[in-house]
Amino acid sequence: MSTVWRRVLTALVDEDCDEEEREHTLALGAAHLAVTRAVDGPRPTPEDVMHIAFWEFALLLDAGTARSALRDAQGGVTRPAAPR
Repeated sequence: MSTVWRRVLTALVDEDCDEEEREHTLALGAAHLAVTRAVDGPRPTPEDVMHIAFWEFALLLDAGTARSALRDAQGGVTRPAAPR
């Protein structure tokens, strides 16, 4: 299990976790899921991250947080857009 998922699990169950840190960690987890799920499809968007965060972690994210988490999850590397 990767460090990201250990942090996500901790954020979900640790009642003493700082709310800002919890949001950041869960946003990163949602972004990782978005990237993983988009391997053969179009690049994930911040909206994808927001959707996953809501449905997987019951977390409402703003677009800025989703964008930041997506950049972190992609490691700053972007891949070309899929042909339409």
